[in-house]
Amino acid sequence: MTSSTARERYTLGHHPSVLRTHSWRTAENSAAHLLPHLHAGLRVLDLGSGPGTITLDLARLVAPGSVIGVDASDEVTADARARAAAAGIGNVSFTVGDAYALDLPDDSVDVAHVHQLLQHVADPVAVIRELRRVVRPGGVIALREIVYGGAVWYPLSPGLSRWMEVYQELARANGGEPNAGSRLKSWAMEAGVADIRSSASVWSFETPEDREWWGGAWSERARTSSFATQALETGIADDADLALISTAWRDWVGADDGWFAVPHGEIIATVR
Repeated sequence: MTSSTARERYTLGHHPSVLRTHSWRTAENSAAHLLPHLHAGLRVLDLGSGPGTITLDLARLVAPGSVIGVDASDEVTADARARAAAAGIGNVSFTVGDAYALDLPDDSVDVAHVHQLLQHVADPVAVIRELRRVVRPGGVIALREIVYGGAVWYPLSPGLSRWMEVYQELARANGGEPNAGSRLKSWAMEAGVADIRSSASVWSFETPEDREWWGGAWSERARTSSFATQALETGIADDADLALISTAWRDWVGADDGWFAVPHGEIIATVR
């Protein structure tokens, strides 16, 4: 383990408020840039598969091909296996693994997909190099990451401004890069990937249901998740800050004119 990866820590943790939002993700709303490159019979790696909702969609799209989901969490991986069993999807498997040292042979998958993982790792270039190792020549690496610093919202409030300050500082203290989406192209180039197509897409939330889903989760995270405990442990925020942030999110949820959007960077890279 290098000195950079030794200080790596997952900012969001696996609190129910986190898993609830992660389970909203689908191939359609979170991997649209990859979909044109999928077809039946492919072997796909989904690295950082979490609760498996995107992974299962990928499995449906490439059947009778196969998908392997890899995540660092035993608990989340067990949940993903249960989700696959309940859905009756048999061409998918889930395993606990290390993004820096995948238990896969060289040139063994057609597609490697990563969504919202590289923002949390201390050496994203090393992870992309590992993806390049396991993807066969002519295969595809698909990455998508958020750009937290590009988020915009209305109504404005000191609490949401403080949320952004705390999140940016805490993510970097944990060894990550909260604006990873803007760095994907440069990281892939540094990793030796040459054939890169970059794009961007946006998550936006404005209906009462969407505001409750996004803002309600963040209101809860600000008080009870790893985000809260780590912010307190590091001194990046205090109880008053977290109360302000939590209340601001709850107020935003209740605002009829509430609106939030956050951009994502994406790349599709062909391995040569």
